[in-house]
Amino acid sequence: MGVRVRGLTAAGLTRRHVLGVGVGSALSALAAPATANPPAVTAKETPFWLERIKAGSLPPIKERLPREPFVVRGFAGSDGPGHSGGTIVTLGAERDTRLMSLYGYARIIAFEPDLSLRPDLLASFTVEEGRRFTFRLRAGHRWSDGHPFTAEDIRYWWEDVANNRELNPNGPPGEMLIDDLPPVFEVLDPQTVRFTWKAPNPYFLEAQARALPLFIYRPAHYLKQFHAKYADPQALAEVIKQTRSREWPRLHNRLDQMYVSDNPDLPTLMPWLPRTKPPSTRLVFERNPFYHRIDANGVQLPYLDQVVLNVVSPTVIPLKAGSGESDLQARYLKFDDFTYLKSYTKVFPFEVYLWETGNGSELALYPNFNHADPVLRGLFRDARFRRALSFATDREEINEAVFLGLARPGNNTIRPGSPLFQPEYRERNTQFDLKLANQLLDELGLTKRNAENTRLLEDGRPLLLVAETSGESKEQADILMLMQTTWRKAGIKLLIRPQTRDLLRQRVAAGQTMIAVWYGFENALPTAASSPREYAPGTLGDLQWPKWGLYRETKGKAGEPCDMPEIQRLIELVDKWEKTVDAEDQAEIWREILTAHIEQQYTIGIISGSLQPVVVSKKLRNVPKHGIYSWHPGAFFGMYRPDTFWLQR
Repeated sequence: MGVRVRGLTAAGLTRRHVLGVGVGSALSALAAPATANPPAVTAKETPFWLERIKAGSLPPIKERLPREPFVVRGFAGSDGPGHSGGTIVTLGAERDTRLMSLYGYARIIAFEPDLSLRPDLLASFTVEEGRRFTFRLRAGHRWSDGHPFTAEDIRYWWEDVANNRELNPNGPPGEMLIDDLPPVFEVLDPQTVRFTWKAPNPYFLEAQARALPLFIYRPAHYLKQFHAKYADPQALAEVIKQTRSREWPRLHNRLDQMYVSDNPDLPTLMPWLPRTKPPSTRLVFERNPFYHRIDANGVQLPYLDQVVLNVVSPTVIPLKAGSGESDLQARYLKFDDFTYLKSYTKVFPFEVYLWETGNGSELALYPNFNHADPVLRGLFRDARFRRALSFATDREEINEAVFLGLARPGNNTIRPGSPLFQPEYRERNTQFDLKLANQLLDELGLTKRNAENTRLLEDGRPLLLVAETSGESKEQADILMLMQTTWRKAGIKLLIRPQTRDLLRQRVAAGQTMIAVWYGFENALPTAASSPREYAPGTLGDLQWPKWGLYRETKGKAGEPCDMPEIQRLIELVDKWEKTVDAEDQAEIWREILTAHIEQQYTIGIISGSLQPVVVSKKLRNVPKHGIYSWHPGAFFGMYRPDTFWLQR
């Protein structure tokens, strides 16, 4: 089998290089690839730091940048290069400090808007045989406190954090194990490291680019003072006592929160670093003086000096956004807020963009294949029953009534922006056809009905299905109420039961939930190189087959082995995908998985391409008018590089 990924360096790993095909035009139009041999750029000093430079507390720009800075030569928005300065305000809950890791989106390797993977914190990387990964850091790159960012920071994570059983009792993350074996790790020089597995590791690269990435580095110079291997015992004991941490691993783990962004003392590589420690109603994030990106004019990014998170109740955020209190807001806004928000754009200086949501479906129903009731379990496992539920759903009515006709009726599947997309994936079994739905239900032997015209199960009980939701979305409730009406015409009574997220998950895992209601597939923009894990049993968190997922997750120590040949085939396909590095073979595996999902209707998707309101100050530039608002890939705003957003003077 030929190796398709080898020796790629600073230009990065572009999915089109592997697949030989392009991605959707909407995303391609936003791409900003670097030129092969860019001209040299002379860095300019940032006005925000002039006083500190003059006072001698901060070195000049030439000493703050890496010797090979990341030069941004294209922009997701249409406003082009900007200038430094200014503060924007966004709204959220106190826990939303982690949004700065998403919006900042500095990663070892990062997604571009065209879904290519490019080195970011890295200067370059190479991949050989899908199993040997060599990463070269940018010489002269520094943490936000000015300390060098080197191979030692990766070595510290791997040897002293990931493989320290006191800090991580379960050992290294799953992405670092292939056939339960870790890689051989090497430090080749102060800027270069290598991870080598015995077999291909298809998860390693994409894990670096996720919204919640696999942070394979730590600020070793900061965390060593809290690590028993390096710290002075007396000094460490005193800190443990002062912080009431009881033991050093608890102290270290509490301070080692790369994603949460709530510790002002923790050095970072993100564009903005926290200056306020929660709890506070006003959390301030200030530009990183040692950030590694500059624009083609030599202006150091981020353009914005500060981002302020005003902490308010999520329930009032739509109202506050509509009164002009946020410069950039999508969090806690829903499509049904759009009319209200739009009505105030003439009163307050903001605009409302409509981005497409990135899930496989805005709402999907997950019948529980592991339900405790054997009669219901048998129905849920019969593809005819699942297809009947789909045919009994009037998606066009839902689209018009809930989304003003602006979304796309369809299955829970991948989106047109994926190079793997085929129209039948979205359209198969989605027409509203009560005659066909009733015919399928009759074939299942559900021919008897009670006085309310509800079909009866084989044991005489009425066919009453309960759809359990997390109770967080009015849109979900509106959709389900419309489905109640049409399912009733097929002889199925549907009840809606809101739960808390935690209780819903517990009930699903226990086999008590009949149908779980959730968003569709998280990664609806996959390429052949993307992981298909969420399309087959893999974890206890799987909504339609939790016990099979737990069995896989624990390697047979808990849960139940899959006893459905069709689902077992999905598991085999995922295992096969993990062992190949050939792009065409990977694409063929994906096609079989996607076809199986549509033919078998494992989930019932309703609407895809629904719209996410994005409130943007009229002074804020480079925010794309059209985008994909998704957790993965995308990190919400992150993939569009908010460090390039700038304020008009």
